[in-house]
Amino acid sequence: MSADIVIGLSAVVLTVRDGDGVVLTVRPHDPSGAPSPLSGLPFGLFDPDGRRTFELALRAFVTDQTRFDLGYVEQLYTFGDKGRDAPLADVGAGAARVISVGYLALTNEAVDTSAPDTAWSPWARFFPWEDWRRGRPLLIDEAVAPALRGWAKAEESRLSRARLLFALDGAPWNEERVLERYELLYEAGLAPEAARDRERARGGPAPEPASFDPFFGEPMISDHRRILATGLGRLRGKLKYRPVVFELTPPEFTLSRLQRTVEAIAGVALHKQNFRRVLERTALVEGLGRFDVDTGGRPAELFRFRRELLDAKPVSGLSLPLLREG
Repeated sequence: MSADIVIGLSAVVLTVRDGDGVVLTVRPHDPSGAPSPLSGLPFGLFDPDGRRTFELALRAFVTDQTRFDLGYVEQLYTFGDKGRDAPLADVGAGAARVISVGYLALTNEAVDTSAPDTAWSPWARFFPWEDWRRGRPLLIDEAVAPALRGWAKAEESRLSRARLLFALDGAPWNEERVLERYELLYEAGLAPEAARDRERARGGPAPEPASFDPFFGEPMISDHRRILATGLGRLRGKLKYRPVVFELTPPEFTLSRLQRTVEAIAGVALHKQNFRRVLERTALVEGLGRFDVDTGGRPAELFRFRRELLDAKPVSGLSLPLLREG
């Protein structure tokens, strides 16, 4: 490997808090000690002499930066586009180009940390068009669609992508295509990071965006919003073919809480009765014969995930029976 290339590791740490999907964010400091005006993901350089594996290095620096210990972790993707790599001074890479390896991490509790400039941030701050739990977001038709149509003009391939990805002109919504939607906005110059990155790719000292349109989401440092989009899309897809949602729930939970957890991550509303039929068919959970009396209404039975099934046979995830309007 060239001495001018270093490897960075980024962590997308997701969970659900107070009914909303959240991600662990940090604000890196510049050489003067001032925190970045934008949030980013926990990030650090890989030391091949000091750490045996990428994952061990990732766990160590996330704990060091945020005082949070990771549980479930899986590798996402490798990111290295010129102009979209990490701010070099912030990670101590000098003049080197940073190749970033992204990881997805899940936890069942957004544990408050005492680390400075660390927070659990709702992912809807960064992708406000992705939350359809209360119906189609108004901002799609009020802001996103007009801006994309103006960018596309009469170029049919661009218009087709916009229709498909943002459910325009009657096209269905596909909740898994988080990254493709963000990349389309980036390509159209609607993501505020795009102008910054173009200048950096030309070698200019472009600062972080000083202002942004909230309709197009809050920007992040470096390519971290792209990495976050990759992680959220991956998790939404995995909900359907692996029982990964149970990495986001406590050992005991009500079925209502389980449904709210799935909805918070998938960004869609589910049909209650059909969702429970799905659970019955999969036999992934079992009742404990005890009840949660703190639900604010009728006590609800507590359930647990039958984790022992993972060692006995291939186990699928949960289909998403959507709650249709009208």
